[in-house]
Amino acid sequence: MSQPLQVPHLTTHAPAGMVCSIDHLASSAGVDMLRANGSAVDAAIATSAVLAVTSQHLCGMGGDLWALVHHGANSPPDTLNASGRAGSGADADRARAEGLNELPMQDDIRATPVPGCVDGWLALHQRHGKLPFGAILAPAIELAENGFPASPILVNSVERIRHYPWAADYTEPGPLRPGSRIRRPGVARTLKAIASDGREGFYQGEFGRGLITLGQGEFTEEDLLASQADWVDPVTLDAFGHTLWTTPPNSQGYLSLASAWIADRLDLPTDTTDPLWAHLLVEASRQAGFDRPDVLDDRANGMALVAPERLAPRLAAISPDHTSGLASPGQSGDTMYMCAVDRNRMGVSLIQSNAGGWGSGLAEPSTRIFVHNRGLGFNLRKGHGAEYGPLRRPPHTLAPALVTNPDGSLRTVLGTMGGDTQPQIVLQLLARLLHSNESPGRAIASGRWRLRSKNPSGFHTWSAPDELIVEVEGHAPDWHTGLADRGHVTQNQPAHDSGFGHAHLIDVTADGLAGSADPRALTGSAAGH
Repeated sequence: MSQPLQVPHLTTHAPAGMVCSIDHLASSAGVDMLRANGSAVDAAIATSAVLAVTSQHLCGMGGDLWALVHHGANSPPDTLNASGRAGSGADADRARAEGLNELPMQDDIRATPVPGCVDGWLALHQRHGKLPFGAILAPAIELAENGFPASPILVNSVERIRHYPWAADYTEPGPLRPGSRIRRPGVARTLKAIASDGREGFYQGEFGRGLITLGQGEFTEEDLLASQADWVDPVTLDAFGHTLWTTPPNSQGYLSLASAWIADRLDLPTDTTDPLWAHLLVEASRQAGFDRPDVLDDRANGMALVAPERLAPRLAAISPDHTSGLASPGQSGDTMYMCAVDRNRMGVSLIQSNAGGWGSGLAEPSTRIFVHNRGLGFNLRKGHGAEYGPLRRPPHTLAPALVTNPDGSLRTVLGTMGGDTQPQIVLQLLARLLHSNESPGRAIASGRWRLRSKNPSGFHTWSAPDELIVEVEGHAPDWHTGLADRGHVTQNQPAHDSGFGHAHLIDVTADGLAGSADPRALTGSAAGH
């Protein structure tokens, strides 16, 4: 059978520590922390902070963060929800009175909950950091102050924000080309304030004051005094001979585990080029996710959503020969993923995001930090569990994952960007790694499929689950033919399409660490020492 996507399968090996991200500057900053005897958490924060400088088109201090931290074989991973809450001024009745059926994604502050990323950094450092916080932020401060080279993806993204006055850091120096030096003085000031004054330097500082003004009543000072970071219980499930872990609701991470549980109980081929492999994973994702809009909110019980008795009817509905009807539900973007493992085998699976690219398109004007539009996860249906409202967390696409061996030791940290597609990509990576025993490089670089609805936003996949299109990356005639023969509607997409995610992973092996950064990110880097 033909290979879905012919690309180099690059696996990086290292004996002591490793960091994977979409940006070599960020990965290098993380490895510098490991060389300085810092923890994997120190490395993850340093990497995340650099990405907040170099990759504002995907993530930043104006967005959210989630993380899983494996810190020993005898305890579950520490799980951090640093997703922000809507401001006290959130008013669904007023939005409905304006004739809105959903919150605007762009140019409307109601799409912006309080950003949680910085609270996430601080919570992670307080629990697992070893190095001084100022030293961890130093690489990001230097790049913001003295400049960094523009990546090709950043250059292509700037056109979307060129008309905003707060985009001047990207537009005023003249025509932007790959490699052009960009300076972010407002970001540098903000990072320095955090390094010296902690959360007060951000939430009560220049950025926080500007956000309250920008909000025009959406936020109060009390909203910004409350931490947006909470340590929570992970969601866990056994599949493919390992224990899988992810973040709980309001995260959609439960879909990765639910679909893996279903797939593990199907007669899944080990040959990943077999169209039956693609078909069964597509069906597992469809059955796991079709009712997500009805069940996912910030009060949902993640373990109940992956309970075997809830998943069993979905498993039973799947046929190897054709698409199947959706089981009875019963009762019940843009993003950046990075991972790090240190010499003590602490592992961090971390994801941060603006939601949709540059987020809401709005920025705190003094610092020029763009703010996210994660409020797009809310709805305006009166009485719905995810109704827009004060201090509510919206349903979240961010879904990092972590795998442990039967003895509790760390096996893999993995995750991806991709909006609603994230659990589908994680499922494919888990099946490749744990079921087909592929190398990290092959698992990451090989072609993928994704489910798409008629809504092009990337955040409404499950609005019409019986009308989904299966998009196939690259040239995979066997997948196309086999899926179409089984009743799927398919479309071909170019190889290395960023819409199929920027995924990264680090595998712990008997010989050390093996990792891979996604070639779809163009500047991705798996760096080790």
